[in-house]
Amino acid sequence: MRVIRGLHNLVAAQRGCVATIGNFDGVHRGHQAILQQCREHAARLNVPLTVVVFEPQPREYFAGDQAPPRLTRLREKVRLLGQYGAEQVLCLPFNNALRSLTGREFIDQVLIEGLGVKHLVVGDDFRFGCDRQGDFTLLAAVGEEQGFGVEHTRTFTVENERVSSSRVRTLLASGNFAAAANLLGRAYSLDGRVVRDQQLGRTIGVPTANLPLLPQPLTLRGVYAVGVTLENGQRYHGIANVGFRPTVGSKRPTLEVNLFDFDGDLYDKRMTVFPCARLRGEVKFDNFDALKAQIERDQSQAHRYFATAVTGCHNALPLASAPLGREAQASQTQASKPQVSKTQVSKTQVSKTISSDPSSADDAADANNG
Repeated sequence: MRVIRGLHNLVAAQRGCVATIGNFDGVHRGHQAILQQCREHAARLNVPLTVVVFEPQPREYFAGDQAPPRLTRLREKVRLLGQYGAEQVLCLPFNNALRSLTGREFIDQVLIEGLGVKHLVVGDDFRFGCDRQGDFTLLAAVGEEQGFGVEHTRTFTVENERVSSSRVRTLLASGNFAAAANLLGRAYSLDGRVVRDQQLGRTIGVPTANLPLLPQPLTLRGVYAVGVTLENGQRYHGIANVGFRPTVGSKRPTLEVNLFDFDGDLYDKRMTVFPCARLRGEVKFDNFDALKAQIERDQSQAHRYFATAVTGCHNALPLASAPLGREAQASQTQASKPQVSKTQVSKTQVSKTISSDPSSADDAADANNG
């Protein structure tokens, strides 16, 4: 699996491929179906499967912190794309130079001169180029002229609804981890390397492992019952806070995990955290005694949940279909309001600027872009 950062890093041996283009945020079951469709053509033509992604994602470029939160970091996205059959990932920097290309220039520079594409799979409502002339019709016409095939993606639905990244985000924000896992084809997770922080948890008898998050909009925010897998394969239950820890006053988002029945050193080790149930929203407490008392209630609630919840098929995790208790539901309502408004603003802003977006990354064109 090769990751190629920028067209300038392409070499002759990497040209000639079946390609698809999009954000692939979450690499959900709809994306997996696209990759399967591409694999069939790659096997037929005996060429590698290349996935073209953008960094930052186009909506992030245009909308900034009003863009929808990511489901997967680039590192995790690349790993999942490889897991589902991609042999090359071409990561293009989404910048003014790229967004200024016309539709035909994008085809010529990226698909023909860059990748030497033999077959392309994209959504039939795919739009790109600063002139908005880049669409499926143009791709098909140039493909016939230049000798490469173009076909649209197959729609993938669950319960008669198209699977999309925005649908997964909505389910995660509502605390329905079981339904989100059904769309993703796996349990949703966060991972990272444990870093040294202020170690304030130890002072109140609640040691935590801290994993820094990217300064981007958060998919989740609040306190959760979690399953944790360490890099040595050991698994634990625990609770986790995702957000800015308002009592401490953090300026950067952090994933802060308290493992049950664990005693050891986790610094500089990687861990994967699976949110299983939402307990409550983030709250700023007046003092650390009040914070400690609430954490103890969170721990008790999580213990009860794990003791009674039914284990599902996703990593043998008991995934909730709703937040736990009235307190969690009330905090979820408050916490979700800003996220909903941000998503709505994002769509409005992107609709005004999508003509500059080579990936056409709107929800309406979600077959590739999520």
